[in-house]
Amino acid sequence: QVGLVESGGGSVQAGGSLRLSCVGSGAAYSAYSLAWFRQAPGKEREGVAGVDSVGAVAYGDSVKGRFTVVRDKTQKTLSLQMNSLKAEDTAMYYCAAAPGSWAYWEGLAPSNMYDIWGQGTQVTVSS
Repeated sequence: QVGLVESGGGSVQAGGSLRLSCVGSGAAYSAYSLAWFRQAPGKEREGVAGVDSVGAVAYGDSVKGRFTVVRDKTQKTLSLQMNSLKAEDTAMYYCAAAPGSWAYWEGLAPSNMYDIWGQGTQVTVSS
């Protein structure tokens, strides 16, 4: 069965760290780009970070310098190390997969290009 499963969310104080993981199953993920998106209540879904099918790494502007994304050699696991967390990082975080690379995009492809999504994991940062 094709799917993505996220883990690692939780609650942390501002300045703290969390690590999210996403594991894919049921598809040839080496041919997919993997990315993290997040959505806070009342806000649009935002691209956070990802690694495409040919190894390109991209970050959203709001997390550059604080978050690190890594894709393992199996190509089906994507991790997100989040440091120096801020209250504005509070959101539901989703892992997503899109076929192909980001060759036509500057950085993360937009969310409508992704056709496999996980259920999400909540991250709450208290100030």
